[in-house]
Amino acid sequence: MSFYAYMLRCSDGSYYIGHTDALEPRIAQHQCGELPGYTHNRRPVTLMWSQDFPSRSEALEAERQLKGWTRAKKEALAAGDWDAVRLLARKSFDTGLRLRSAPTQDERGGAGERTEFQGQDKTGGLGDVTDDSMIDAGIDPGRADPEDRADRPVEHGVITPPPVIILVRPQLGENIGKAARAMLNFGLVEMRLVSPRDGWPNPSAGPAASGADIVLQNAKVYDSVAAATADCAQVFATTVRKRGVTKPVMTPEQAATEIHAAPGRSAILFGPERSGLETDDVAVARTIITVPINPEFGSLNLAQAVILVAYEWSKGLTAERELSQPSINPIMPPAPQEELDGMIGQLDTMLMGAGFFYPPDKIQTTRRTLRTLLTKPGWSSQEIRTMRGVLSSLAGKKPRV
Repeated sequence: MSFYAYMLRCSDGSYYIGHTDALEPRIAQHQCGELPGYTHNRRPVTLMWSQDFPSRSEALEAERQLKGWTRAKKEALAAGDWDAVRLLARKSFDTGLRLRSAPTQDERGGAGERTEFQGQDKTGGLGDVTDDSMIDAGIDPGRADPEDRADRPVEHGVITPPPVIILVRPQLGENIGKAARAMLNFGLVEMRLVSPRDGWPNPSAGPAASGADIVLQNAKVYDSVAAATADCAQVFATTVRKRGVTKPVMTPEQAATEIHAAPGRSAILFGPERSGLETDDVAVARTIITVPINPEFGSLNLAQAVILVAYEWSKGLTAERELSQPSINPIMPPAPQEELDGMIGQLDTMLMGAGFFYPPDKIQTTRRTLRTLLTKPGWSSQEIRTMRGVLSSLAGKKPRV
């Protein structure tokens, strides 16, 4: 399965960066306005560049880095102008991606053809292009596109990374796998494990993850909560019990807002299935996350807790991260009044012939009631044609041979 990072040019000249696992349907959704967010009111959009990646995490990383590029560099990439990309890489402080050396014009098939690049090469090579600064997730505030600033929180030139999910002393491999599944559904890919009871890797985790293998493969194991959170600026602890510590308490929604707004990496701690986080674990955190829950029955399992927090975080990135939504079928416009009147007239004729309107002094009242009933649905032309076909069949019209 392939994953794609892509860049669209909107009708107002701005750029939109996203990722998806189904490129053509996703672009069609942007074009039709099915996706809420930045592109919805900036149609039509044009696909300027795309690149496939073997994993979702690599596509996410490419998306994240491209959002830090200046407008000029994005335009150079879209045009396949590698000389300009190199020049801008040397002169700017925006994010660097390792690019494959540019092909010649003959190899590209003409100056107007876009050239793909490999966004995740692990090693450089002759002809590879990198930004000299190589500032991770940097952005030039004065030159960045407006959608980059609008869609994603930027603080001091650094894009806020997704939070890390830390499972503290998890007991069952199945629950680790289910937590990974919950994470990937909402775009989170970095899992850390603190002293898992049954060791790691755990063969029971894979089947329970239902395909979220990238999360399990990249999971890291630590000996302590302190070690697992050492590189995180914000640490949140999930618990429903009072642990004898005085800390700010937030709902998952409030915590998600804080994570998006705060600079640096955030971590969210989840405790063992049986007992939850201990007091010493909570003490490491700066903030407590508590899910509002039925006071008569407060029993969430590990994966449920993870999915609640992950979902609230994802709501702030729905447009940017391109989380999949159910297909939206276009609503057909209402039929012209003439077509509606024709259907009502056909039904009226049939009812008159069947002796429906009785007594005679109630005919107009009954007709008004029927018209009111039939004008409520907002029939489309196709629906009216279907209903008239039904009426014709009921009237005894010969079936088609």
